[in-house]
Amino acid sequence: MTDEEFLALPYRPNAGLMLLNDAGKVFVGKRLDTDGEAWQMPQGGIDKGEEPEAAALRELEEETGIPAGLVDVLAVSKDWIKYDFPKELAARLWVRRSGEPRFRGQKQRWFLMRFKGRDADVNIATAHPEFSAWKWMDAADLPAAIVPFKRGIYERVLAEFSAYL
Repeated sequence: MTDEEFLALPYRPNAGLMLLNDAGKVFVGKRLDTDGEAWQMPQGGIDKGEEPEAAALRELEEETGIPAGLVDVLAVSKDWIKYDFPKELAARLWVRRSGEPRFRGQKQRWFLMRFKGRDADVNIATAHPEFSAWKWMDAADLPAAIVPFKRGIYERVLAEFSAYL
């Protein structure tokens, strides 16, 4: 696939969520499918016909075991925030039968949520686990803790939600 063909691919609709505890720290999970210290906030695809907030709450429960009743939505990103996958990653994710990538990256609607539960309410051993570990992290430390191609997204999310952090 040429660079031009890659750049012509659409973005996958996605919902991301920044979950804050009472101390103002952010939930992050260590990805199961990545070696090393690759942490990220919960996120996931938006199904056809699904509203972004419903997708965010679904993904929250699917990835962390936290039900919607244990969070309050504090803010939503004003716009969709896009990022491109590295070409080699796009060739492994969401591919067509031909082996060609279906998406060049993701466009995300981000949700800032306050966690009203206790740490014991978190259960990453879900039906389809995505994280091998989890922790609460200072917001300022997020960009350095994630894979490089997502750092710009995290910096934009932090800037947008800065009044709450």
